[in-house]
Amino acid sequence: MAARPSRTPAEAFQAAKRRSESPELAEFTSVLSFELDPFQIQACEALEAGHGVLVCAPTGAGKTVVGEFAVHLALAEGRKCFYTTPIKALSNQKFADLTARYGAGKVGLLTGDSSINGDAPIVVMTTEVLRNMLYAGSNALKGLQYVVMDEVHYLADRFRGAVWEEVILHLPEQVRLVSLSATVSNAEEFGEWLVEVRGDTTIVVDEHRPVPLWQHMLVGPRMMDLFIGEDPLGEARINPHLLRRIEDTTRMHAWQSAGRGKRRPPINRSRFKPPSRIDTIQRLDGAGLLPAIVFVFSRAGCDAAVMQCARSGVRLNNDAEVVEIRRIVNARTRDLPEGDLGVLGYWEWRDALERGFASHHAGLLPAFKETVEELFVRGLVKVVFATETLALGINMPARTVVLERLVKYNGEAHVDLTAGEYTQLTGRAGRRGIDIEGHAVVLWQPGVDPKQVGGLASTRTYPLKSSFKPGYNMAVNLVARLGAEAARGLLEQSFAQFQADRSVVGVSRRIERNREALAGYAESMTCHLGDFAEYAEMRRKLTDREKSLARQNSSARRAEAAASLERLRKGDVIAVPSGRRSGLAIVIDPGLDPMGEPRPLVITEDRWAGRLSVADFPHPVESLGRVRLPKQVDIRSPRSRRDLASTLRSTGISAPTRGKRRSGPDDDADLAALRRALRAHPCHGCQDREAHARWAERYHRLVSETQQLEQKVAATTHSLARNFDRIRKLLTERDYLAGGGEHEVTPHGRRLARLYGESDLLAAECLRNGVWEGLTPAELAAVVSALVFEARRDSPFEARVPQGAVTDALAQTAQLWADLNEDERRHKLDRTRQPDAGFAWPVFRWARGESLERVLTAAESAGQELTAGDFVRWCRQVIDLLDQIKDVVGGDSDLGATAAQAVSDIRRGVVAAGTS
Repeated sequence: MAARPSRTPAEAFQAAKRRSESPELAEFTSVLSFELDPFQIQACEALEAGHGVLVCAPTGAGKTVVGEFAVHLALAEGRKCFYTTPIKALSNQKFADLTARYGAGKVGLLTGDSSINGDAPIVVMTTEVLRNMLYAGSNALKGLQYVVMDEVHYLADRFRGAVWEEVILHLPEQVRLVSLSATVSNAEEFGEWLVEVRGDTTIVVDEHRPVPLWQHMLVGPRMMDLFIGEDPLGEARINPHLLRRIEDTTRMHAWQSAGRGKRRPPINRSRFKPPSRIDTIQRLDGAGLLPAIVFVFSRAGCDAAVMQCARSGVRLNNDAEVVEIRRIVNARTRDLPEGDLGVLGYWEWRDALERGFASHHAGLLPAFKETVEELFVRGLVKVVFATETLALGINMPARTVVLERLVKYNGEAHVDLTAGEYTQLTGRAGRRGIDIEGHAVVLWQPGVDPKQVGGLASTRTYPLKSSFKPGYNMAVNLVARLGAEAARGLLEQSFAQFQADRSVVGVSRRIERNREALAGYAESMTCHLGDFAEYAEMRRKLTDREKSLARQNSSARRAEAAASLERLRKGDVIAVPSGRRSGLAIVIDPGLDPMGEPRPLVITEDRWAGRLSVADFPHPVESLGRVRLPKQVDIRSPRSRRDLASTLRSTGISAPTRGKRRSGPDDDADLAALRRALRAHPCHGCQDREAHARWAERYHRLVSETQQLEQKVAATTHSLARNFDRIRKLLTERDYLAGGGEHEVTPHGRRLARLYGESDLLAAECLRNGVWEGLTPAELAAVVSALVFEARRDSPFEARVPQGAVTDALAQTAQLWADLNEDERRHKLDRTRQPDAGFAWPVFRWARGESLERVLTAAESAGQELTAGDFVRWCRQVIDLLDQIKDVVGGDSDLGATAAQAVSDIRRGVVAAGTS
């Protein structure tokens, strides 16, 4: 943020006025080293005046200042403030910031990994922790006055977004909500919903980037501006020099690829080589555009890029920076076991850091990732090669962002970046208070159109769409706290239903317009002789019957023809009834196909050889005679075809005449009755009959369209409540709810209410059926891992599992899942994800005490791609579920004690490093 400048008299007057009207804001800003921007002042003043606030602003604009002011207000009022974030790393970062400002005694941290000073007046936590507190009715909620929801646009996340809406809906009425969001195009819609469910809320939208962002493309060794000036409509204009440069480069590349003597050779994209990463980095360094984030969209690609840079010998840091890097690395990694450093690639990682390079992705060890983040923020790492996960949440701005490609793999296919993704990624460029401008650079290669890049860079419509929907855990908690009827009302208040209801407003208007049009159509088809609507309906029935009979007849004929072809044998003489090949033919090969219709190979009288199909025979075919054929017939030989055609003509067999007439539509009694009734109707004799019929047809089409629209409205309105009712029926059938699922939660349901996760009901079923009883700690860890682990979608790895008790328990788990899946299908509910045993063997070996090197080496030898970071992340998710199991069944039970021991056995070495 900009340094505090000297004030003009007008600014001094406004500051004095603010002190009198907003004394806490004046107190808060008095210790800041910068002036607040207008949007920050507006939001803070609204907050001090007793309003909730929604702040939407670009990355780096300073939204968190508003959240920090909520912390200040809570302390000033002697109340509590919870500061929630979507990810643990962001919670850790905010905890450190607030502790530095207010002292360790006033700030706590609650995440899945850490529990520090949870009774403090200011507690930083992940959003899931707060959701669980609300369902449990935690005493920590007493005195809560403010909740900051940082990155609230996460409610669009399809996997975790529901948590944000659960919190917003369940927070006590007196709590003031501070919602901080990236810029979205429907901020007003989201704000209107907040007003409905939380009361008075001030919406503050600021689309101004505090640090201007310049867009560039790197074409070969030359970096050029993407935009230059504006067109007559005020839109940014693509740089014509860039277009010309790309055209020249494309032409030169094509000419070199195809040879100099050719005109207009095709472009050979596979031979084009963009600048190397080393060249790109040195180009940026020479232009003063480091530090930079280079988005690669591949974990392996990120790590390979770091190795490539390290091998090149390039150093971006001086000796003093290397000393400081070593100090920070040692402090951040001191908890890592020395014996694991080799398998973790520690020495290569540290060497790259000292050179100024690093990677950042979800597969990185947490300690490594956090070290990279700190070094990058301090300016000690100059280039980070990252996947798109870096763009979410963590505060790691750079001077420049580089996109190597505009395509990413989403786990199923390679897809183009969306405008929203492009903006999220490039939004990292430009550090407020450090850079006067940020830079986004796209590497050009054949197929990349500057106009496409311009469209991505200039689009500003990123709607926030709710992903909220009730689940099993949510359902039992809602019934327990509110009862079914009140719970349905709460679901009707969700942002998801708010958006769904709004989406049908336009549809409802269209239905109204259709109904008005239908009245006009009905008037136009009125007939003075009788009820033309009735007559039109009879015509439709007649037409439908004719079409149905035609389809039946065609289908029957095809089936009969196919059956007759299957009866043909080699040497049969047949008649081809029509077409260019009509006449007699000899069957050379019947062409029987067990998976499809037969396609006989024939030679005709005019020496044509080829295969026929059912389409060539509108009626069944019969053998008219037989011809003896040699064992081998070479149909490619003209002489062979001539001899067989001559043999065919000498048989004396002639093509048969048409057989007896087959039954057709005219023989159908229902059709005949419809025709008689139609002719007898009074409107049949109207001289304007066909004009009336055209209006009747329009009327019928519009009625069908309107009915479809009405069905859409019916399906959308109250959709969440209906889904909730289906969940309650399933839970009642399975004895998690009683009394029709209206109010009563059974003991099994109370267990389910304390199990959080994607497979919550399956976990409850495993507990209920004793699947996890009698296992050792390592075996229990292996089995429960199947409920949290999910292999990457592009991984062909086949899981190995320990034999014996683990195999049996996994088989029982799979059977429970299959039964549950069938119930979900019957109740038309989303299916619970199938258990995945891909992590069972690694966590089993780790829990029984094997070294990290042995575990990862075994996984690699089995063909499993398992990085140290992935291993730690999945271990911590297994620990989370084991902790839930222990809490649900009680630590003094056999299973609870086993779960507690499993947690202890897993939480060691690299898994324990950095957690408390």
